[in-house]
Amino acid sequence: MDASIRRFQVPLDAGRVLDVLVAGPENGTPFVFHHGTPASRIDFKPFIDAAVARGSRYISYSRPGYGDSTRQQGRTVADCSIDTANLLDRLGADRFYTVGWSGGGPHALACAALLPKRVIAAATIAGVAPWGAAGLDWLGGMGKENIEEFHAALAGPEQLQAFLEVAASVFAKVTPDQIVSAFGDLVDDVDRGALTGEFAEFLARGGREGLRNGFWGWHDDDIAFTRPWGFDLARVTVPVTVWQGGKDRMVPFAHGRWLAGHISGARAELLPEEGHLSLAVEAFWKIMDGLMSSRKL
Repeated sequence: MDASIRRFQVPLDAGRVLDVLVAGPENGTPFVFHHGTPASRIDFKPFIDAAVARGSRYISYSRPGYGDSTRQQGRTVADCSIDTANLLDRLGADRFYTVGWSGGGPHALACAALLPKRVIAAATIAGVAPWGAAGLDWLGGMGKENIEEFHAALAGPEQLQAFLEVAASVFAKVTPDQIVSAFGDLVDDVDRGALTGEFAEFLARGGREGLRNGFWGWHDDDIAFTRPWGFDLARVTVPVTVWQGGKDRMVPFAHGRWLAGHISGARAELLPEEGHLSLAVEAFWKIMDGLMSSRKL
């Protein structure tokens, strides 16, 4: 089982580059993982192993503004489908699976909606729903840090910048031992229990790498989440599974219920006893199995 990891930059149009990580067999079906907010393309062995064990080639990239990926000011959620397609073209790959965790969820859905001939199946893990979604109290049940963050985003780029100057200064230097306190009111006992060992190191390292050159990736994610995403979820035709935990204080349970009810044919895996973090680290192998089994025949 070849899980050798390569890290490199891929040039795009207009002089931009994407910071990319690839692992696994070159002839494996690509599996594109969209990281959370804030984070980066940092490797996490259990995720890579889960993909490679199923014969897939694990691919992740830092979204524009994170790590060494060039910022794309004013980007929408939909724009990631263009970057993903261009990256896969550069790698000589066609069809792929995709998963998005947390802030990566909308980006996986963008690929499913806008690249229907290339996406085999998609899944979201604790992914956020669109801002202003009918019948959804978008901020309801979030921890206070997220409420403050998104109030700032809705107030405008300058207010969000002021918020992130403080918040990013914490996560840009956070250590595994500090990660629980850094999340504050965003985690309950379930998620605090998951923040240990290799997983705590992964989250801390991903934040530090993503914010190494500034907080603009985080800033542009938040603005994109609270603006029109650029595609219609009701028109998604590829298989999608929505995974969501009931103890989630970052992206509350209601977001998962809403997504499952508004994506045509979506399969819901709504787990009341899981949190935002525990769901990803404890259920990833099941998530991968579900992804592979949901492909079109």
